[in-house]
Amino acid sequence: MEFVMNKAHNIFLKFLEERMKIRSFKIIWIPTLFLMVFFIALPNQTFSKTTKTPHKPQKPRKVQTQQAPQPPQTAQSGLECDAQSAVLMDGLTGQILYEQNPHSRIAPASFVKVLTLYLVFDALRAGQLRMDDLVTVSEKAWRIQGSKMFIKVGDRVKVDDLLKGIAVDSGNDACVAIAEHLAGSEEVFVTKMNEKATSLGLKESQFRNSHGMPADGQYTTAMDMALLAKRYIEEHPEALALHSTTEFEYNGIRQGNRNTLLQKNIGVDGLKTGHVEESGYHLLATAKRDGQRMIAVLMGCEKIKKRAPETQKLLEYGFKNFSTVEAVKKGGSFGPVKVKRGKSDQVILTAAEDARVTVPKGKENSVSVHPQLPQFIIAPIQKGQVVAKVFIQNEGKVIKEVRLLSSSEVLKSILPSWPVMAAGIVGLVVIGLIGFWWFRRPRQKRL
Repeated sequence: MEFVMNKAHNIFLKFLEERMKIRSFKIIWIPTLFLMVFFIALPNQTFSKTTKTPHKPQKPRKVQTQQAPQPPQTAQSGLECDAQSAVLMDGLTGQILYEQNPHSRIAPASFVKVLTLYLVFDALRAGQLRMDDLVTVSEKAWRIQGSKMFIKVGDRVKVDDLLKGIAVDSGNDACVAIAEHLAGSEEVFVTKMNEKATSLGLKESQFRNSHGMPADGQYTTAMDMALLAKRYIEEHPEALALHSTTEFEYNGIRQGNRNTLLQKNIGVDGLKTGHVEESGYHLLATAKRDGQRMIAVLMGCEKIKKRAPETQKLLEYGFKNFSTVEAVKKGGSFGPVKVKRGKSDQVILTAAEDARVTVPKGKENSVSVHPQLPQFIIAPIQKGQVVAKVFIQNEGKVIKEVRLLSSSEVLKSILPSWPVMAAGIVGLVVIGLIGFWWFRRPRQKRL
């Protein structure tokens, strides 16, 4: 009997031991298996965020580009202008290449007409005005003094002719006529002029009329005029066709453009002359050569015969000593970049804008372009979405950065990616095998 009891006791202990092993296996390995499947299937959701995508810089590629040099001073460059104030700007980059009293406040004279024309071209683009619209000439416009287009009271003049009368003849009468037509009165138009100047960043200018005749509190600076010219040309390049016209005839009166640099075949295609007794002779000129554009502003020259040669001297200095090089072209492609959880597995990035920089001649190859691209982007991605940047460096210093945009839309995929699906299938197979083993395992018979 005792033998039988011992035998039964041993069998019971063995049964308990087997049950404990199985239970320990279930407690430890089944959760471990689920954790393994979780980490295999969902690595990106667990450990990554879209906003903190790691970046893997590509190898920098050398391009012809320019560093923005410091404005050369008169003593350094050996250049000096016979005028109260002068500025030379790279018209494509905005880099100041030479300055002489650039912030001196001076009566603008007919430089005001550039801003008047700017507003007119804005109205044309917005559809508020058409070139063949007829403008009725008021008595105020007819009576205005100074340079004229010689329109008469009651005349109905095409907008196209008025613009030529302003750009070529420097007609004060044409300025008043178009200002009244657009705004109802010249006073309201001048308010819009000052609002436009503020929006363009002209911090040292104040305008009192649409034509530039002397007025209390009306002033500008050579620096502001350079900024105005750059923005005007960028937004309304079609205006240069007017400013480069050498003569215009209206009502049998032919007048020539006072910008004599237009006739020298040196690339000049604008922009405006000016003169009032209190400030002297001005010339705002722009020229284009071999992919470069220079803007030269000369204000307060004592003699009319000096303003063209002095301005030409500025332009030649710019073209001779500096290069304008396109480092990144708007729409230029970068990538492709890998896309995760999207219907497409990659996307091309494009540059949001042109990036031009100015360097002294001979240093065109001193700048490098560094695209900072992410290792991957998680869908969904909108077309035009900013997803990266490209940095333009010169001698280790970042001088510009350009946003990189997604060139196309990438929708989120309904199906999981193949690594997720594969991990899920493997996990199900492993769980099925464990279940099969569990139910087919040898079991101890109960006594």
